[in-house]
Amino acid sequence: MNKKRVFSGIQPSGGIHIGNYLGAIKNWVDFQKDYDNIFCVVDLHTITVRQDPKILKEKIRETAGLLLACGIDVEKSVLFAQSYISAHSELAWILNCFTPMGWLEKMTQFKEKAAGGRERASVGLFDYPVLMAADILLYDTDVVPVGEDQVQHVELARDVAKRFNSLYEKDIFKIPEVKIKKETARVMGLSNSEKKMSKSDAGENNAINLLDTPDVISKKIMAAATDSENKILFDINRPAIYNLLVIYESFSGLTKGEIESKFVDGKYADFKKDLAELVAEKLKPIREKYKEISESGEIEKVLKQGADKARPMAEAKLKEVKEVIGLG
Repeated sequence: MNKKRVFSGIQPSGGIHIGNYLGAIKNWVDFQKDYDNIFCVVDLHTITVRQDPKILKEKIRETAGLLLACGIDVEKSVLFAQSYISAHSELAWILNCFTPMGWLEKMTQFKEKAAGGRERASVGLFDYPVLMAADILLYDTDVVPVGEDQVQHVELARDVAKRFNSLYEKDIFKIPEVKIKKETARVMGLSNSEKKMSKSDAGENNAINLLDTPDVISKKIMAAATDSENKILFDINRPAIYNLLVIYESFSGLTKGEIESKFVDGKYADFKKDLAELVAEKLKPIREKYKEISESGEIEKVLKQGADKARPMAEAKLKEVKEVIGLG
């Protein structure tokens, strides 16, 4: 009863990769011991860019299935799809009316994603952080575990909540805190170690997906960028090999010193082969569990039951907001 509440979401676009797993999902599984957890497949966020309807439906269920396969337990956590609960969209509109344009214009992710196509970017892409704020604030969230690239969005949610509370002189919204695991928060791409591993990256070898076969994993890791030094050391100034070593550290549980000692006389090819085998071994139980879950037909049932648990909380908060501003 006294546990703090965690809310976090993941988009059902592209493939769920090891960056998502190490930087977020693995932590979510661990949080189940100590927090009251609400996890959401944020499908409304996904349509800020055009999606194929059939593929989107498949990806919503695949994402939920992978969360279950990774260890999200519906006896301990609530798992649902965002679009199943209309209060998310309704609160987002209300918060739009309390969010200054200037705040959104400072969001670096919009600048990066819109790039030179700002005039063609959707209003939804620009307004993404307000919908994220609604997701968080609907559930009296205490803690939001995010990657470094999403911290600014949580800060906006905090600012919106504080502004709303101040305007109406009532503590309607709880002010959420950010939780970030520094050491694995930014797993970088295999092809481009200057950019975070991304589901939307066009390079087919840039990310290792949780459902990749051992052969595909090996191909991607053996093709991963390194450098000309051929020394296997944790040197942040050598980002390509550093990134591969961080992945090895995260999956093996060995210390940096133990890993450097293990490969002190090794070449990059030997290290990559070992890393590929390690990753394939660690992902095997997830692939097998996902196959079992997807074939059981339980995913849709889990999403509906999760929405049924979350909806009363969301609707109660929405009702409270509407009453204080004079709607309904």
